[in-house]
Amino acid sequence: MEVIKSQVRPRSDAFQQNRARFLEAIARLDAALAESRLGGGDKYIERHRAKGKLLPRERIELLLDPGSHFLELLPLVGHGMRGVGTGGGLIGGIGLVNGVECLVTANESTLKGGAINEWGLKKSRRLAQIADENHLPAIALTESAGADLPNQAQIFVPGGESFRDITRRSKARLPSICVVFGNATAGGAYVPGMSDYVIMVDGGAKVFLAGPPLVKMATGEVTDDESLGGAAMHSRLSGVSDYLARDESHAIALARQIVGHLKWHKAHGPDQRAEPPRYDPDELLGVVSADVRVPFDQREVIARLVDGSRFSEFKRDYGPTLVTGFAHVHGHLVGILANNGILFSESSEKGAQFIQLANQRAIPLLFLQNITGFMVGRAYEEGGIIKNGAKLINAVSNSSVPIFTVMTGASYGAGNYGMAGRAYQPRFIFTWPNHKIAVMGGEQLAGVLEIIKREAAEKSGETLDEKGLATTKQIIRAQIEKESDAFFATARAWDDGILDPRDTRHALGVALSAAFTRPIEPTTAFGVFRH
Repeated sequence: MEVIKSQVRPRSDAFQQNRARFLEAIARLDAALAESRLGGGDKYIERHRAKGKLLPRERIELLLDPGSHFLELLPLVGHGMRGVGTGGGLIGGIGLVNGVECLVTANESTLKGGAINEWGLKKSRRLAQIADENHLPAIALTESAGADLPNQAQIFVPGGESFRDITRRSKARLPSICVVFGNATAGGAYVPGMSDYVIMVDGGAKVFLAGPPLVKMATGEVTDDESLGGAAMHSRLSGVSDYLARDESHAIALARQIVGHLKWHKAHGPDQRAEPPRYDPDELLGVVSADVRVPFDQREVIARLVDGSRFSEFKRDYGPTLVTGFAHVHGHLVGILANNGILFSESSEKGAQFIQLANQRAIPLLFLQNITGFMVGRAYEEGGIIKNGAKLINAVSNSSVPIFTVMTGASYGAGNYGMAGRAYQPRFIFTWPNHKIAVMGGEQLAGVLEIIKREAAEKSGETLDEKGLATTKQIIRAQIEKESDAFFATARAWDDGILDPRDTRHALGVALSAAFTRPIEPTTAFGVFRH
């Protein structure tokens, strides 16, 4: 593979301006991530510690292999939403436990007692999907007061589905390990009840469908937490618990032991030894336009993500607005599709062919999105842009190899679909803080609205309210600007997290490694391509 020859000039004004704006966006990201680590705040953290308990993130750290990685996923779900809390009351990600990559979750028990809200549940289900798709054992560090009852209408049905899915994991021989540190009340009791392995902390775990007050109200029986649902009772009488732990550290050690005897093996390792890029990933901050309206060359991004900055480009001179080719990321061979402009018929056909080739050889695909959509206009419609764009979307839809998507800039309209947006179920999808996502840009949408209203007024013979139209356009532009923001999107779980661009290579390395836990099957089966 050839080494990409970078044309970047780090001392140029454009580079320095991009870098300055990106650093501002990263500062916003860092502030949001810091907020996600606050839990319920100092008061509730101190109350938690006073009970001799570890904080949720401390539990995760103790569970993971010393010095190993932890790729936190969806950390900003619920960000900016009243009553939810940044992170949705749940911590989750991929980390090494006894040498095995696992999906690890922990209730943020200092926030409303770890009660499950609508957005935390959405996050939980996405994390479970990641574990299932990549064949990862799942470890739940549980301490939850159950459903956030004022929002039960949004939780009840999907909550039941989440319990069903734990049992289906067991059927598929994907282990679920539940470590109960405190309350696991009402619906929360089904998590240990459905798991393959259950560890309870003596004197800490309290697992019951109804607490003492509700039992008294429903049946008249007077009981207490420990005899009704304590760890000792469940370990010695009910059989809900498989292991009785002396304390939290012992419980975590038992979880590590269980993982150690799962005999879990990867289907496939790296193709070659990993090699750092020849160009500093820190330069990504100056390479990429902080303003999504300003184009940049995705080859410069590729040069700072892939091993040795080596890239074997496919059909370089055909359909040049879509860059395609092969490279290694942390030793894993991947096929890359990256936008260098709008999608034309030629670039769409090229992308579809490249996806077929990668599937034939069982090579994962990495999409680098910076796309405003497919080309429009009479000549392009006559030239078959719909037909050829459909080929690309067909290929993405029916691809069987793992897909990884990074939104490096704009993601508008059907271009999002053709480049493996969330709706097309990539294994992992990450964004950068400059990212914008919408059907179209606010200015374009407001402009379309103006054209429609002017044509309608002309047909009806009515006088157009120019002042009212200007106000409407301003409102729409502001609304689209807010709703297309990267932080708005990630708060609603439209992606698996916003990355500092400099961390992208590391995140992709963890994601690729996780994906290779499951065998990759080659395929040549696709839907009908219209000709």
